[in-house]
Amino acid sequence: MGSHPGPVVGMLEAASGVHFSGLYLDGLATRKSKVEEPTTSTTEYVHNQPFVIGVAGGAAAGKTTVCDMIIDQLHDQRVVLVNQDSFYYCLTPEELTRVQDYNFDHPDAFDTQQLLSAMEKLKSGQSVDIPRYDFTSYKHNISPARRVNPSDVIILEGILIFHDPRVRNLMNMKIFVDTDPDVRLSRRIRRDTSEKARDVNTVLDQYSKFVKPAFDDFILPTKKYADIIIPRGGDNHVAIDLIVQHIRTKLGQHDLCKIYPNLYVIPSTFQIRGMHTLIRDSQTTKHDFVFYADRLIRLVVEQGLGHLPFTEKQVITPTGSVYTGVDFCKRLCGVSIIRSGESMENALRACCKGIKIGKILIHREGDNGQQLIYEKLPNDISERNVLLLDPILGTGNSAVQAISLLIKKGVPESNIIFLNLISAPQGVHVVCQRFPRLKIVTSEIDTGLNNDFRVIPGMGEFGDRYFGTDDD
Repeated sequence: MGSHPGPVVGMLEAASGVHFSGLYLDGLATRKSKVEEPTTSTTEYVHNQPFVIGVAGGAAAGKTTVCDMIIDQLHDQRVVLVNQDSFYYCLTPEELTRVQDYNFDHPDAFDTQQLLSAMEKLKSGQSVDIPRYDFTSYKHNISPARRVNPSDVIILEGILIFHDPRVRNLMNMKIFVDTDPDVRLSRRIRRDTSEKARDVNTVLDQYSKFVKPAFDDFILPTKKYADIIIPRGGDNHVAIDLIVQHIRTKLGQHDLCKIYPNLYVIPSTFQIRGMHTLIRDSQTTKHDFVFYADRLIRLVVEQGLGHLPFTEKQVITPTGSVYTGVDFCKRLCGVSIIRSGESMENALRACCKGIKIGKILIHREGDNGQQLIYEKLPNDISERNVLLLDPILGTGNSAVQAISLLIKKGVPESNIIFLNLISAPQGVHVVCQRFPRLKIVTSEIDTGLNNDFRVIPGMGEFGDRYFGTDDD
């Protein structure tokens, strides 16, 4: 059975050779197999539940190395590793007499129901005892079970963890470690001859009889379910770094979203992470910066429009049928904070034909001060829903002054949606605490502010880079 790659979603190619597309990152008896289901994962990350990462791939592909590298970089998070190998069935006396004919790479070799039970308990905040499988006696009652406590991140590793759809649906991120078959075979020979005292002929016989056929029939086909495919395993440091950044972002964003229900972070995909990587890179050309910034801005604007009020509307389709849909909000305007906010106007106009756009200019006096210099707003702005545009939310001081002006002009706080590309936690706290009925829509939450009150990691002076007035 061959591999069927998943759909490519707008491939980006960064200079590092990292490909974002679904994604490539380059630098069954009582033990019945389950029928494969659709490739889409139904599990979204919910706060108070751990972030579950599945790491699959052939034997000796480097899965353990990848897991160890992720755990090492997430040292400030609570991370636990659960191995599918712990859930092998104990062999019966009859199976023990011909253990050389037992296929440990077949889905029937695993007690998937026990694995599901353990994972469900961990996801619900309960501690579990994970069995230790002994590969000498082929039983898991020889050594005491390993107690695993609830954690922020659970990494589930194993050759067949993508095979059963029930296990797949537990995962927030699915990684397939893709390593050349010759490399995997050489690693297996070294490992089994040194650690298990097997001779080379026995290893090769087992490989040709069980390992390779099982890989082709059961493991390789599950590659299509992966969100991320990592060639070269632990040697691919670019891939590991991007994965860790993504996990940190998801954990951090949902902490703030729990505190402030009026904060909305657009669903993070590797397509979005790829665009962020490009516009944050100081070496990115102005042309590319503008192109990818515009794409991100359009996504944020579209997400913001989804939070506007609507009315139900019925229309007659060309087939003469009745379709019940919604009617867009008509009383709408944009307000850009000069001058970075002006970069978001084209995306708003592209989405809302003929929309009125007002302007607010706020001049900074020192790091924490600000002064209103200019404003030009629609005369009937108090009767409109307002999309406030500024790509960066840093300290929140300028945003507070702009929002306060809109409220002074009669705009209800609940009618304001603040759109930006990146937000610092400090700015989120300031704005959300001051204006709890306003909505913030952003594409990413950054780490914080530096001593100069600039967002980090940030993307520099957005207006200068977008309009080409930076020093370079």
